[in-house]
Amino acid sequence: MTTDRIHLTGLRARGRHGVYDFEREQGQDFVVDAVLELDLGPAATSDDVTATVHYGELAERLVAVVTGEPVNLIETLADRLLTVCLADVRVDAATITVHKPEAPVPHTFTDVAVTMTRARTR
Repeated sequence: MTTDRIHLTGLRARGRHGVYDFEREQGQDFVVDAVLELDLGPAATSDDVTATVHYGELAERLVAVVTGEPVNLIETLADRLLTVCLADVRVDAATITVHKPEAPVPHTFTDVAVTMTRARTR
């Protein structure tokens, strides 16, 4: 069981996801938190960035998904983001939270978010 983690939190990008036409037309900000579970021992021992997941490159790939093809549900968006995280074979499991702070909710609220976790099936 892996207990090492990389956290990337508060990654903000503008997307056009949602079930309403105005969400697709106007777009809105989405905030992504990613937690990757993997063995960080090789990176710690070698002090070599190629021995770990480069969080800057991960951020670029996640932003590409958020700013890319629109989906109706943030659940679908979270699933796509998980696929990106698990594409690196060193990642044993990943947790993604997609925040939609501008969701069309007719009441005062702080945040709407979906969190999904997936583990690699070996």
